[in-house]
Amino acid sequence: MTTAGTVHPAPLAEQYDVLIVGMGPVGATLANLLALRSMRVLVLDREAQHYALPRAVQFDGECMRVFQTLGIDAELQDDLLVVPGMRFVDAAGRLLVDWSRPLEVGPHGWHASYRFHQPNLERALRRRLRLNSAVDIRTSHEVFSLESRGDHVSVRFEDLAHGVLSSTRARYVVGCDGARSTVRRFMGTELDDLRSHERWLVIDVVVKHAPADLGDHSVQFCDPERPATYVRGIGARRRWEIMLRPGEDAATLSRPENTWALLSKWLRPEDASLERAVGYTFHSVVARGWRRGRLMIAGDAAHQTPPFAGQGMCAGIRDAANLAWKLADVLTGRSDQALLDTYETARAPHVREFIDAALLLGRVIRATGERGVSGESSPSTALAGPEKFTTPDPKLGSGAYDDSAFAGRISEQPRLDDGRLMDEFAGYSELLVTTAALARGALPLAGDIPVLVAEPATPLAQWLGRLQVQAALVRPDRYLAGTALNREDLRALLSCHADRCFRTRSDAEPKMISAR
Repeated sequence: MTTAGTVHPAPLAEQYDVLIVGMGPVGATLANLLALRSMRVLVLDREAQHYALPRAVQFDGECMRVFQTLGIDAELQDDLLVVPGMRFVDAAGRLLVDWSRPLEVGPHGWHASYRFHQPNLERALRRRLRLNSAVDIRTSHEVFSLESRGDHVSVRFEDLAHGVLSSTRARYVVGCDGARSTVRRFMGTELDDLRSHERWLVIDVVVKHAPADLGDHSVQFCDPERPATYVRGIGARRRWEIMLRPGEDAATLSRPENTWALLSKWLRPEDASLERAVGYTFHSVVARGWRRGRLMIAGDAAHQTPPFAGQGMCAGIRDAANLAWKLADVLTGRSDQALLDTYETARAPHVREFIDAALLLGRVIRATGERGVSGESSPSTALAGPEKFTTPDPKLGSGAYDDSAFAGRISEQPRLDDGRLMDEFAGYSELLVTTAALARGALPLAGDIPVLVAEPATPLAQWLGRLQVQAALVRPDRYLAGTALNREDLRALLSCHADRCFRTRSDAEPKMISAR
């Protein structure tokens, strides 16, 4: 219906399964995953459209698996750059740390690291959302009231474009609304300060010809006079991040003449056009309490990290993949709300390990000529000697997996005989992979779980061989719920899964998360 040139959206539903506040990459991914589980979703975003300038510039193979599940991987591939890694050099250009990434396809079925243009990703996520009639999208809408009322949350919000106030109800509300999260404030959740807050100037340019001697690697210039980062973007896009000294004003340095002065080591004004220069403070914080009843947070609302490990957006995508299937299981009655308690217990320790890695790399960047940071490490981050950095690969924190071998770790994604990647077989669902020897006994126990039989000498069988198991139960977020060595183990694993029997602490007895 059109009046005076204005298109009025369809009326709001009286109640939604999930209301998501914020439609950046994390909120849009969460909404898409919930739509795959046929949830009724309302997404509210205070901006009229997606942000047109780049912010995040890197994601990893695990994130690409999520985008594959959403069906946007083919659309993204033409606008991605496979990244060979990152080098840390001192003021004299000597190599301090080499963080090389393999250029071949890795265990996820995708490359280890990609550069991308965030507006392209956001457009792809929103296009996919608009194909699903179960998702209601409202831009230029701002939430100003959240009231928990027993079995639902009463939500009030304003249409900023027209000054109209509206309300609805949702069984759960998830704040994907960034570092200054409104939902987090309504929850009363505070942040653990990891005591790293640094001011940097982020400069994006579009080059007219490639800068000499920089190449495709990212480069961390560990110059005590002025630490800086070079990032090779897609196409002609390049980024520099330059640390601000105490007392320097970001607004002053972001003026074109001052920005070009900072870039003079690498570029002249005639070499590129300046897209933006803006000051950022890189924070290191993790929320204490990701859920309060029917209110939850994800992405930057739950944690913030310096960009040195390239994991800021990736962590939020992992949040969405972990949370969506749990919400769907609770909303459909497969599990009670106790399953949602495993969201923070699993994700918070995991994201802290990546933040620790970023902080470690930050110390290298600010080093005053030392080779590496000998003696400093984190549980899952290794500087093998001072010159090699290993990408973190942490296990999830406790909850929603058993105590069998490799449970709580991300699965591989072998290619099947028909050419498909493993995740395509199951979609956003559980998946049981079993050897042919156990297949006959597995099928009656699996119920509605899709089952893949790993025939001898196939990539699936080789993966199980690397795990030294006969069967693996993969969760919808692609982390292992458990493994089995024999028929008895498999029977116990599937029985535990059917009854929602999960460990909530690494040293605890299994806790029953009951099916309704």
